[in-house]
Amino acid sequence: MNLSVKIANVELKNPVTTASGTFGSGKEYNEFVDLNQLGGIITKGVSNIPWVGNETPRVAETYGGMMNAVGLQNPGIEKFIQNDLSFLQGFETKVIVNVCGKTIEDYCDVVRRLADQPVHMLEINISCPNVKEGGLAFGTDAAMIEKVTKEVKKYAKQPIIMKLSPNVTDIAEMAKAAEAGGADAISLINTLLGMKIDIHKRQFGVANKVGGISGPAIKPIAVRMVYQVAKAVKLPIIGLGGIMTGEDAIEFLMAGATAISVGTANFANPTATIDVLNGIEEFMNKYGIKDINEIIGCM
Repeated sequence: MNLSVKIANVELKNPVTTASGTFGSGKEYNEFVDLNQLGGIITKGVSNIPWVGNETPRVAETYGGMMNAVGLQNPGIEKFIQNDLSFLQGFETKVIVNVCGKTIEDYCDVVRRLADQPVHMLEINISCPNVKEGGLAFGTDAAMIEKVTKEVKKYAKQPIIMKLSPNVTDIAEMAKAAEAGGADAISLINTLLGMKIDIHKRQFGVANKVGGISGPAIKPIAVRMVYQVAKAVKLPIIGLGGIMTGEDAIEFLMAGATAISVGTANFANPTATIDVLNGIEEFMNKYGIKDINEIIGCM
């Protein structure tokens, strides 16, 4: 059985990766999951300088998922290289670093700093709805998506994956802009903007008032957007949004994704990534599928 897939000429041993912000850089899950079994680890977001993130509370439970407004808290690129990248070198899996920034210059600073590091791909996060400056504007304007993609490509030594925001009217238009800017791949979807109110305390669920909704509730929207983007561009897609099981992952692959990311499921089940991988293999065995590429984009 062949589970390997290719994204921008980078071969993953299987299509299962981790969604940025839900798996750290693997350290937190190392005692539960054999990281060598994963196709790739997409790290937490990293910026050019340390970010403290948003005020607490930052997380709230919602029907069929959760809301977060963490605000991309991270120690900055220097500590990330020292602590996280050095840790990941001990594993036989592809390393994909999620890059965040509040200006185009911020993104380029991080990309330049990673140019000579042992990293296989970069995921450029232009879609996080929790950052008050930059993130929302970049990810919801086609012209800006093309511009930031072009600028980042000037400095990137690794293939770049543009992570798109679902908080737009036409996701295909945004994907075309990323393709025009020179993106090597696309990942979608990031979280959808939402709000929760505690009616008994008369307080917002998160201090930021608005947060990103993730989990099973958003999966049908994510599958639809992956399908639309797969028809609109020629780039490989990493699909994510509410994947809890191998069958969920298969749905994304059939819609046109080359690989998938497991996110919110990790919080409820530390072995979710391996469970999804096993579920994919069970599905393929059940239907006599010898090569994962037989079902990618079959719809």
